[in-house]
Amino acid sequence: MRNLEGKVAVVTGSTSGIGLGIAHALARAGADVMLNGFGEAPAIARLRDELASEHGVRVGYDGADMSRPEQIAAMIEHATAELGRVDILVNNAGIQFTAPVHEFPVERWDAILAINLTAAFHAIRAALPQMLERNWGRIVNIASAHGLVASVHKSAYVAAKHGLVGLTKVVALETATTGVTCNAICPGWVLTPLVQKQIDDRAAREGIPVEEAKRALLAEKQPSQEFATPAQIGALAVFLCSDAAAQIRGAALPVDGGWTAQ
Repeated sequence: MRNLEGKVAVVTGSTSGIGLGIAHALARAGADVMLNGFGEAPAIARLRDELASEHGVRVGYDGADMSRPEQIAAMIEHATAELGRVDILVNNAGIQFTAPVHEFPVERWDAILAINLTAAFHAIRAALPQMLERNWGRIVNIASAHGLVASVHKSAYVAAKHGLVGLTKVVALETATTGVTCNAICPGWVLTPLVQKQIDDRAAREGIPVEEAKRALLAEKQPSQEFATPAQIGALAVFLCSDAAAQIRGAALPVDGGWTAQ
């Protein structure tokens, strides 16, 4: 179903992983998409061409650094100028670092808070006025199971994702009588480059094979013993953009194989 035909979506951190899965899902539903993220120019050009030809939509790209507020605002302006408007904003960009609190590097704390939380505020602040003007908009924040529960050695990530869930609720309340909704998706383990790095680090640290580290990671947190997929996260994002989800507001929806049910 191309129920998002004519809509324009900005998806941050969308050149790989969950963000790319969401970009594909939105494009499949008919939305034009502004990609954002890191990558070599030829690879990004191929990605744009693939999305556009596969789904028959317009695909732009903005390389805004999510730690730079002025670049975030410029990205929203760029999407509006190139694609005509911004109807859907998916705040997905994120980074990770793990260490005990008393050993956590201050610069890593600052970077994680900037990209995983503060960037979402700046993007919402920039995009929301035009959504309110048209009385239609969808803001989807990609939080985490760590926005609902905590884990050791992830102080900055957990703080940022809890903050993102809180920001989601405030925006939802402030837009409650309008056609704009704001919700959060809280994935558990999704096999993305970010999670693969954690698996590889664990394998190296514990001197075990990567596959064993992968199984151990799932066994520790995710009762289903299976990774969620970017396509599943994307499908939920598309649903949250639909008319059927118009009264889902301020929700933090886990896609975590039972992680937060424990």
